[in-house]
Amino acid sequence: MKISDITLGRIKVPLKTPFKTALRTVNAVEDIVVVIHTDSGHTGYGEAAATAVITGDTHGSIIEAILAYIRPRLIGQDIADLNHIVHLIQTALERNTSAKAAVEIAVYDLWAQRYDAPLYQLLGGGEPVVATDITISVDHIDKMVADSLAAIERGFTSLKIKVGKDIGLDVERVRAIYAAVEGRALLRLDANQGWSAKQAVHAMHSLEDAGVRLELLEQPVKARDLKGLKYVTERIHTPVMADESVFGPLEVLELIRMRAADIINIKLMKTGGLSNAIRIADIAEMHGVECMIGCMIETSISVAAAVHLAVAKSSIITRVDLDGPSLCQFDPVEGGVTFNDSEISIGDAPGLGIRAILGLEPIT
Repeated sequence: MKISDITLGRIKVPLKTPFKTALRTVNAVEDIVVVIHTDSGHTGYGEAAATAVITGDTHGSIIEAILAYIRPRLIGQDIADLNHIVHLIQTALERNTSAKAAVEIAVYDLWAQRYDAPLYQLLGGGEPVVATDITISVDHIDKMVADSLAAIERGFTSLKIKVGKDIGLDVERVRAIYAAVEGRALLRLDANQGWSAKQAVHAMHSLEDAGVRLELLEQPVKARDLKGLKYVTERIHTPVMADESVFGPLEVLELIRMRAADIINIKLMKTGGLSNAIRIADIAEMHGVECMIGCMIETSISVAAAVHLAVAKSSIITRVDLDGPSLCQFDPVEGGVTFNDSEISIGDAPGLGIRAILGLEPIT
């Protein structure tokens, strides 16, 4: 099974409601889809999310990176030579992690198809079902409370609360949501780099002293402020999770060395694909640091790969934040993993199990 061509397409799926964080507001998933063709007739699929404020990737940079730098290296490569192909992808150019992730996902899809097995089985096996949380976008308090209660009615037992725009109002938001859902759902607080270290400690002390129990606090400070992250981690009872502060294995090692956070959030768009995500999970497990698997605003194409990884590495990936497809008005993918509100399950089809993608607009 050799790579004969790599083509690209655009996918656009409206969201049910706008996705709002301290960094941005998104109304639709608009991603680049990678399709890898082989001489055996097998097809592999991947997806790249353009998240300029986080990874620096745009649609233009993703397309250029793949077509001009990655694609020429991969034509003619044998899918069985996985490690060599991954090396070619990762060394094709610096950064461009979303572009690399999309191609890697499609390669891993084909690699598992070659051995006629679902990807998670080749990555280590496991129980092919996970439960995800759902994001509650930052908004007016009444709206956030209503959205939280609606999520619980749909069966979600973990809610990811977005804050980080106004610290005083943020505390009120969290207290109101906690009072409304206490005992029925765990709350994960995501500040999206919106606070300073001292603000974060003050806000969390206010919440903890008021009896609000949170499962974790995600990325309260700027991505590069590891000292600030450590400052917060040392001064609050709530576990702190690093997200934008950690892209690859080297950053994970530094974060662990500094003891700057309690949990690491793995996202394929940050790691550049599955290979580095696997390395991060293995490093974290060696040091006894738990991980979450997360995603950007993505469809079930790339999220499927994250689900397979979560299943295979469930001993250390103890939390799942893969609600991107649940936020969409419809799923453009035929086959793949199945999203049923909070429950995500993997079938028996080889690879990622994707048969077709509806509404894919070719990029020429």
